Amino acid sequence: MTATALAQRDFTAVIGLEVHVQLETETKIFCGCSTRGNDAEPNTRTCPVCLGLPGALPVLNKAAVEAAVKVGKALNADIAEETQFHRKNYYYPDLPKNFQISQYDAPICADGQLSITVEDDRREVAIRRAHLEEDPGSLTHQGGSIDTAEYTLIDYNRAGTPLMEIVTEPDFRSPAETRAFLSKLEEVLEYLGVFDPTEDGSLRVDANISLIPTEEIDDGSITTSALESANRTEVKNISSHKGAEKALAYEVTRQRNAVERGRAVEQETRHWDESRGITVSMRSKEAEKDYRYFPEADLPPLAVADWKEEISIPELPDARRERFRDEYGLDSESAAKLTSTKAVADFFENVAEQFDPALAATWVADNLLGELNYRDMTIADVTDRFGEFTHLIELVDAGDITTKNAEEVVLRRMLDEELTPEAVIDSEGLGRVDEDAVVTAVTDTLDENPDAIADYHAGEDGAVNFLVGQVMQKTGGSADPGEVNTLLRERLEDWGHQQSVEITSFSWCGQWWCSLPIYPIVL
Repeated sequence: MTATALAQRDFTAVIGLEVHVQLETETKIFCGCSTRGNDAEPNTRTCPVCLGLPGALPVLNKAAVEAAVKVGKALNADIAEETQFHRKNYYYPDLPKNFQISQYDAPICADGQLSITVEDDRREVAIRRAHLEEDPGSLTHQGGSIDTAEYTLIDYNRAGTPLMEIVTEPDFRSPAETRAFLSKLEEVLEYLGVFDPTEDGSLRVDANISLIPTEEIDDGSITTSALESANRTEVKNISSHKGAEKALAYEVTRQRNAVERGRAVEQETRHWDESRGITVSMRSKEAEKDYRYFPEADLPPLAVADWKEEISIPELPDARRERFRDEYGLDSESAAKLTSTKAVADFFENVAEQFDPALAATWVADNLLGELNYRDMTIADVTDRFGEFTHLIELVDAGDITTKNAEEVVLRRMLDEELTPEAVIDSEGLGRVDEDAVVTAVTDTLDENPDAIADYHAGEDGAVNFLVGQVMQKTGGSADPGEVNTLLRERLEDWGHQQSVEITSFSWCGQWWCSLPIYPIVL
């Protein structure tokens, strides 16, 4: 086919992901070095095993295997009766042994799936495999990016951290779909308690992308021959959901431009340079044979046939959302907010034990989460202040403080200054207003705003909102807006029952008759 004919064909992006997830364990996968503390001095969390020194032997971490089984169950994958570790041989500065202990043809999990929703379209993404391996060290490029740095520093503290590599089928057709998948996967992993999204580098993505002629895709399915005949580009070192979407959008555009210009898309590995928003070529794409896999002789086969049945998983996000809708009567949007993380869902359920679920949902989903997001905080930052938060709701529920003041003054100062509700209420003078003071404020407001009264009786209901605002101002915001509204409407209706009759007389004013108003008579 000529370059011109090739350029005129319609192409569809076909994307598969390899997601590397750091498992949350106390120690590394094959040694006793701590995995805690990203702020530790470089190369201080190491030992002969994770540095690959001669004679050092690996010992498998039981907690890493348990975490892998939980992930497999959450992904509805088949968990192998027996699994095997292999050596994946390649040289790179952050791999001190010059090989990585991984799994090849006997992964611990295979043939799973994960449901995602993109633009109200819910579908399943197939998981080809999920296997255990060790993380390499980390590289810091000084004075530039990977291709422009003056030099590179190596930190082996991360080397040996347990990883789970989750490999999807090439089921994605757009960068937006990959972002939705990564968001859902991270949510599930957080619920399992095997993953900490706040740790730097805890989730990293390699993406494989090909442009396939659209006519070779039948109802979303792609033949093996079509995939094999297309050159595949791998984009490495993506570290966020947003980064994955941006990197793949760039790569789709780059490849389309190449095709339109009649150039071939090379099969290669490219690096995502987030600072510049581009991918840069690293090396030609390796094939499996290049890694020279062979069984890891220092680790015997691992049997989990009986053990896996003893490992349970918690209620997962989708199931919890459905239960929240059924049990608490929440709408879909509120249920989604309140199950965004397990910590948020747990916090809400604890509040709902003390208050009406609708009230609890409003306070947690709208008020608290909104203020936390604004401050780049999470629910974990206020979990130990649960009692203060519920006490604030009690004060509002009892009428001791208005909802407006609780939301806009008390809650905000509680978060900004770590004050108790009482401390804020006392310092701001936001306690309950005396009933007589409210009545006086209403009377004064009506006396001062005859135009608003006239507007109300002319059918402009918005005049009441103006009058409520005036009363709230007079009471320092401490009156209950609902009570003020009711009291104002009662007064306005009473006022409306009075009819003013203006009697006018006419007198000779020298050159013409003029009207002289006489005081209104109230009938």
